[in-house]
Amino acid sequence: MTSADWTPDIAGSDRPLYAAIADAIAADIVSGRLTTGDRLPPQRRVAAATGLDVSTISRGYAEAVRRDLVEAHVGRGTFVKDPHATGLAPDPRRTLEEDPHMNMPPEPDDADLIGRMQAGLAHVSANIISLLRYQTPTGSAKDREIAARWMQANGAACAPDRLVVTAGAHAAIEAALSVLRGPDTVVLSEAVTYPGIRAIAGRLALPLVGLAEDGDGVRPDALDQAIAAHPKAILYLNPTLRNPTTQTMPDARRRQIAAILDGHGVPLIEDDAYHFVAAAAPPALSGHVPHLAWRVSGISKVFGAGLRLAYVQVPDATMVRAFVQALRATHVMTNPVSLALLSTWMEDGTATALQRFVRTEARYRQAMAARVLDGYAVLSDPLAYNIWLTLPAGVTRAAVLSAMARQPLGIVPSDAFTVAGAPAESVRVCLGGPVSRPTLETGLQALAGSLSGVGWSG
Repeated sequence: MTSADWTPDIAGSDRPLYAAIADAIAADIVSGRLTTGDRLPPQRRVAAATGLDVSTISRGYAEAVRRDLVEAHVGRGTFVKDPHATGLAPDPRRTLEEDPHMNMPPEPDDADLIGRMQAGLAHVSANIISLLRYQTPTGSAKDREIAARWMQANGAACAPDRLVVTAGAHAAIEAALSVLRGPDTVVLSEAVTYPGIRAIAGRLALPLVGLAEDGDGVRPDALDQAIAAHPKAILYLNPTLRNPTTQTMPDARRRQIAAILDGHGVPLIEDDAYHFVAAAAPPALSGHVPHLAWRVSGISKVFGAGLRLAYVQVPDATMVRAFVQALRATHVMTNPVSLALLSTWMEDGTATALQRFVRTEARYRQAMAARVLDGYAVLSDPLAYNIWLTLPAGVTRAAVLSAMARQPLGIVPSDAFTVAGAPAESVRVCLGGPVSRPTLETGLQALAGSLSGVGWSG
């Protein structure tokens, strides 16, 4: 098909005809049917092909101009604009101060990829009025269907009737614990784990017990003993690219943990925040005990935390109802605009492009960190967004934090992650977020200097 043969596909649209025409132009730009510089057919030709009035086509073209999808030139015609050069400049008032201490994915700087992301937002804007209404707290049926396909394509077995879309992993974990908790409930976790679970357990007044570990993660004997001491236990684990240590629990250990949970009937909350980043992680632990497991698949670590979305597999239909009630009580609903944008990215291939970008960039940054910090005790993974650094003898985390206070690196001491025992002399060093490659290398070199005492007054 050439642009001269183009006609808008508006079949099935419940929008006004002129708006449906502009929607079709936006959708065909995203799909590639229309490309930058294409001239749209004359309005009379489109009217004849569609059976619509010329005035309707004219209004549809005008709406596309208003949305900055095309530009009209008197005597020449209407042309598709470059979505990467629409003349839209960032509003400096919307440039936020990022917290470098958060573990964020690297931010794309490729104009083509950013343009695809922006085109998705333009596509979503066609439904802006309906997206501003109250929605079901679980996400629409269409969005859940798209999510299920994406999860299955990424090796995450998914039962659509037990899938709930939530306002982020933090909200999902809190709601799940709200459903599960009762008298004498205790939350078990890794001894060094995601700080969010500490905050959530504290807010819900649930004791948090850290379990002894070895190189493969939580020890089965420690889990068995903890359940014997706390029969009403709930296990929380982050077994893939664990925050902050970057370790991934091997499949054999996952099966051992699952067997213990199954034997005792203990629920599991699997925080699978990095599943869509990890390229070759073992099958989810929750897959071995689906009748006991809540699998929380956050999307922040691929697409950005600002979307505030997560996909949750709930053990059964009864739990789904209770879970939705808990979500409604605390968050009312999942953000429909964010969800529509993510669904659009999943359908048009932008999500896969973003996934490919963060994996490539993570590998590059991990290689940089390995080179600059060669010789130091570092736990890392090629696809992680951070490293876990054990400080040399005689160097304290307080001294390193002081020495690095003016550097752009996000460095977080072990205190924030430690559930059981005294915090080790270790720090998490973030490699992602808005920090550029050159700035990251400068920061890592300063960190290496602080560890060796070069330029370090601590």
